[in-house]
Amino acid sequence: MVDRLFSLADRVVVLTGGAGLLGMRYARALAEARARVVVADLDEGGARRVTQDVDGAFPIGVDVRNAASIQEMIEAALVEFGRIDALVNNAAIDPKFDRDQAERHVHEFETYPLAAWSESLAVNLTGAFLCAQAAAPALRESSGSIVNVSSIYGLVGPDQRLYRSDGGRAGTKPPDYSVTKAGLIGLTRYLATYFAGTGVRVNTLILGGVENEQDDSFIQRYSARTPLSRMARPDEYSGALLFLLSDAASYMTGASLVVDGGWTAW
Repeated sequence: MVDRLFSLADRVVVLTGGAGLLGMRYARALAEARARVVVADLDEGGARRVTQDVDGAFPIGVDVRNAASIQEMIEAALVEFGRIDALVNNAAIDPKFDRDQAERHVHEFETYPLAAWSESLAVNLTGAFLCAQAAAPALRESSGSIVNVSSIYGLVGPDQRLYRSDGGRAGTKPPDYSVTKAGLIGLTRYLATYFAGTGVRVNTLILGGVENEQDDSFIQRYSARTPLSRMARPDEYSGALLFLLSDAASYMTGASLVVDGGWTAW
């Protein structure tokens, strides 16, 4: 019975952001749980590379800022598999210090660019809204599930001291990241009650920081703020996602599952 509770055998899962650091690990874990995974990403080549290592997966390019692109993704999934059992809204912009989008960190709130703010809202929040809209008819048919991937910064404000001392330079965690991740929690609650009576479940997976080649000094500072005294490994969130999508979570909707090493307990 326990095996059946956690099984995702033959369930079709649409995963956005499937070529990213965590997305590729979600795709592999879903496949190991015998789900059929639609690996969707703005980087279609990256999605194809992920599916080379994932049995039964289907890669597709998608721009979650574009409703037509999302509709094409949903239609392609239905043509390929005939149904959709779950949607994982994982696509997001999360700028990292010393990365391609590091310029976001050098602005204080008072000078933060409207263009950067608008882009994050379009991807992180509106993208999830559009994906849920497009997938809704198929999810109603399958009594399926939506998981919105959020962050501890959707629950609590970022400790800007961690970022202001990174590399000896001034910086901040951008405001758009916190706002969009908080918005996903609100979207989850709205959709959970909107789909009441249909069997469709909607939950939020709230993640803490994950190791991704940050400066050693940042990792040390972050770890000191965490009861488990470390950042997450990239593969440590997959189990929580599998749980939320499985029948083991059949009585959960409108809920937030926090996996953060205890960060929000302090």
